[in-house]
Amino acid sequence: MTHHLAILQVVLPLIAAPICSLINHSKACWLFATTVAWLVFAMSLSLFLEVQTGGSIRYEIGGWQPPWGIEYHIDALAAFVLLLVSAMAAITLSAFQRSIAIEIPKHKQGLFYTAFLLCLTGLLGIVATADAFNIFVFLEISSLSAYALIALGRDRRALTASFEYLIMGTIGATFILIGIGLLYMQTGTLNIADLQARIPEISHLHSVHAAFAFFTIGIFLKLALFPLHHWLPGAYAYAPSAVSTFLAATATKVALYLLYRVFYTVFGFEFSFEVLQLHYILMPLSILAIVISSLNAIFQQDVKKMLAYSSLGQIGYMTLGISLLSDVGLIASILHLFNHAFIKGALFMTMACFLFRTPSMRLDDLNGAGRTMPWVGMAFVLGGLGLIGIPLTSGFISKWFLVSAVIEQGHWWLVAIIVFSSLLALIYVWRVVEHLFFREPSAALVANKQPIGALLPFTWIVLLSTLYFGINSDFPVQAAKAAAKVLQ
Repeated sequence: MTHHLAILQVVLPLIAAPICSLINHSKACWLFATTVAWLVFAMSLSLFLEVQTGGSIRYEIGGWQPPWGIEYHIDALAAFVLLLVSAMAAITLSAFQRSIAIEIPKHKQGLFYTAFLLCLTGLLGIVATADAFNIFVFLEISSLSAYALIALGRDRRALTASFEYLIMGTIGATFILIGIGLLYMQTGTLNIADLQARIPEISHLHSVHAAFAFFTIGIFLKLALFPLHHWLPGAYAYAPSAVSTFLAATATKVALYLLYRVFYTVFGFEFSFEVLQLHYILMPLSILAIVISSLNAIFQQDVKKMLAYSSLGQIGYMTLGISLLSDVGLIASILHLFNHAFIKGALFMTMACFLFRTPSMRLDDLNGAGRTMPWVGMAFVLGGLGLIGIPLTSGFISKWFLVSAVIEQGHWWLVAIIVFSSLLALIYVWRVVEHLFFREPSAALVANKQPIGALLPFTWIVLLSTLYFGINSDFPVQAAKAAAKVLQ
C-alpha cells in the first residue's frame, strides 16, 4: 500500500469531494471531510519520511512508463510542500467547524466541504505530478474551487473579489497553458523530466523563449507577485475565515513551488538565469512587492486586508531569495515558504476568533477585544512578532538566512530594505495591538460570550509550532536544504 501513497493522497480527497455534497448533515459532512484531511496528512508525512531516508519516489500511473504515461514524482521539495499543504488542510477543517457553521448557510455547507476537498486535491496534484499538462489540470481544479469558496463569504464584496480572482486566475492559467503548448509543439512530450532533457537542445528557438515568457507571466499572476497582485487582497479579506486561513497558508506557496519547478527543473537554471536572466526582472519586482505592499498594509482599516497586503510583501521575500542566485538565497526562499505559511495561518485564525464576538474585522470594531479575549489577543501579538521577524520566532530564522544570502552577495543596500520593511511590519502590527489593548471595549463586546470552540486551541498549536521552529529550527532548515539540493 505504501507504494501507492503518491497517488492515493490525491485520489482520496478527489473521491471524497462529491460524497460530501451527498451527505445531508453538516456535522457529518465536517467529520467526513476532516477525517479525509487527516488521512491525507498521514500519507504526506509517510511520503516525507520515506523520501528523507530512501530518496525520491516515482509512481507510474496505469503501468505506462514515462514519458508515454503520466508519472508522479515525489522528491524532497515536493514532499516538503505536500506536508505543509496537507497539515494546514487538516488543521483548518479541525479548527473551523463552529466558524463554518456560523459563516456558511446550512444548506451550502456540504458544497463548502466539497469545494474545500477539491481545492486540496488540486494543490496536492500540482505538487505531486510530473506531467506538465496535469499541472494545468490540477491548477484549474484548485482555482475553480477557490473561486467558489471565496464567493461564499458573508460580505457581498466576496462576490466581486471572487470574480476578480476568476478573471485574473483564468488569464494566468491561459498563459501557462500556452507555454505548455509551445513546449509540446517543439518537444513532443509533456513529461517534466523529458522536457528538462530536451529543452537545452532547442533553447535557441524563439518559440521556447516565448514559452518561457508565457510561463513567467502566468506564474507571477498565480503567485500574486507585484504588480500582478490586485486579486489577492479582496480574496483574502472577504472570503470565509476558514478559506482565508487555508489559502493564505497554501495557495501562493504552491504557486511558488510551481515557479521552482518551471524555472529550475523544466527550463533549467542556466537557461532561466544565465541566458534569459530572469533575476533582473525578479529582484526589482521583489523589492517593490516588499516595500509597496508593506506601506499599503499600514493604511488598511480592515485587518484581514492588512494581513493580505502583508502576504504580498512576504511573497517578495521569497522571490528575492531566488533572485540572489545563491544556494543560501534558495534555502531562505524555501524556508520562508514554510515558516510564513504557519505564521500567516495562525494570524488569520486569530482574526476568526475575534469574528465570533465582533461585527467585522475593521480596526474600530476590534477596540478592546484583546482585553475581553486575552488569549486571542496574546496569540495575535505572538503571530505578529513572527511576521516582523523577532528573534525566537520562525520568521526570524528565514529572514536571517535571507540577510545572510544578501550579505554573501555583497548587496548591503538590500539589508537596509529588509530592515526597513520589518520596521513597516512593526508599524502595522502595532496599529492592531493598539486597538486590541489600548482602546476601551464596547458594551456589546464585553457582553458577548459566544464560545469559540476548538479554534483557539488549534490557533495556539500553530503558534507554538512557529515558536518551536524559531528556537529549534533543525527540522525546517534541514528540509529546506534537502529541497534546495533537488533544484541545484
